[in-house]
Amino acid sequence: MFDIGFSELLVIAVVALIVLGPERLPKAARFAGLWVRRARAQWYSVKDELERELASEELKRNLKDAQDALRDTEQRIRDGARETERQFEEVRQAARDDAKALRDDVESAITPPALAKPPVDPEPMIEEEGRLASTTDVHEDVPADDAPAPDVGTTADLFPPKEAR
Repeated sequence: MFDIGFSELLVIAVVALIVLGPERLPKAARFAGLWVRRARAQWYSVKDELERELASEELKRNLKDAQDALRDTEQRIRDGARETERQFEEVRQAARDDAKALRDDVESAITPPALAKPPVDPEPMIEEEGRLASTTDVHEDVPADDAPAPDVGTTADLFPPKEAR
């Protein structure tokens, strides 16, 4: 701090001895020591307070960093949950589609071919005697089918009811 060597201190001591005299020199030395102790105590007090403030700032910074990391982790977890829900819904929809296709396949496999209705084209046109005729036109040579269609694809048409004993 100060560049005061032994020779400078010796000169100051000799001057103080001459100026103050042997009677007042011990009292002045005690007084100077008291002020030096007070100055050191004040310096250490300021230094400790500054260190505590720096430690407090560091703790606040670490706490803020931890909170930011927690928020980032929470956001990643929420994004992951949304993605998982979306994938689950896709799988659920695919399973429903597969189940519907499987049900349709099973129903078509259970239905006897004789009872299965052929797919009907919407109004196919057939040329008849030089004019176009619809398949829904009434023909006198074909009897009308007024009987209701049997239940197709049920167990009742595949397995007749048991007779009573």
